[in-house]
Amino acid sequence: MPLALDPVGRRRALRGLVAVLAGTGLLLWWLWPFGQQELRGTLVFSTGVRSGVYQRYGELLQQELATDVPGVDVRLVTSEGSQQNLERVANGQADFTVATADAVAKYQRDGKPGADRLRGVARLYDDYVQLVVPAVSKIQSTKDLRGRRVAVGQPGSGVRLISDRMLAAAKLDPERDVTAVPIGIDTMPAELEAGRIDAFFWSGGLPTSAVRGLSERFEIRLVPLGDLVPELQNAGSPTHYYRAAVMPQDAYARARNTSAVATLAVPNLLVTTDRTGAELTERFTRTVIDSRDRIGHEVHAAQLVDLRTAIYTEPLDLHEGARRYYRSVKP
Repeated sequence: MPLALDPVGRRRALRGLVAVLAGTGLLLWWLWPFGQQELRGTLVFSTGVRSGVYQRYGELLQQELATDVPGVDVRLVTSEGSQQNLERVANGQADFTVATADAVAKYQRDGKPGADRLRGVARLYDDYVQLVVPAVSKIQSTKDLRGRRVAVGQPGSGVRLISDRMLAAAKLDPERDVTAVPIGIDTMPAELEAGRIDAFFWSGGLPTSAVRGLSERFEIRLVPLGDLVPELQNAGSPTHYYRAAVMPQDAYARARNTSAVATLAVPNLLVTTDRTGAELTERFTRTVIDSRDRIGHEVHAAQLVDLRTAIYTEPLDLHEGARRYYRSVKP
């Protein structure tokens, strides 16, 4: 279990020590910047499947935090995705995570345990929904998935949430009209390559390494999904977090698409709860923003983290610690 990192007790002890030293005429020199607390303890970051963007982003952020907050041991825990991530943070099994805005809205709407304690830290980057098929496949639209074997994501993933909605928007029943295969991006590419599935849905930053790797050894094509955006948006909350988007042709240069691919995108949010201390959250937020370019060299989607939009964490209220950071850097 993660340790509490509230520095209140430590501040009281330090005040007492300062008073004693001042009374004896001694000068105390701190080993950390004035006004900051020496945070110590362990925090748990729930990521995603091992070959997904969440996991790699978490690994790189862990390295940055080791420098910025050296007294805090950041531990990464893999997960099925957004839905499981939210459950872990809400019930105290994890301190921070990444989840899509539509998954957050569903968690709140369903009144899941701890939903009222969830807080936003930053809006990160958008996930792009991708429907991947073999290049020679006759599947040209989501409607063509009828009767096919389709990987739809693990039960606790954001992919599963979106794929079910995509199928419904195409007038397909996820339980009757397709053979739904509940696997994640760590196994989807190999299953498609081996012919054990006909297509798979994925929702992630561009490019996702697992999809790019597949495209380099097996001929694939991405199916346009833009025709489903109006139907999804008309469905109301939480689907109003989906927006029309375009995947550039060079997002996967080896894919057999001759032009950009119309699809939809959904924001990713960095999430914590009101249990997390304000100072820790403020410094965590600072690291996220300051490390954007360094992390972006390996996780290209992270290059889109923008200080101007990071504050917009709807449907979550902003954590007080994150608010402090954004106020401190406001022009």
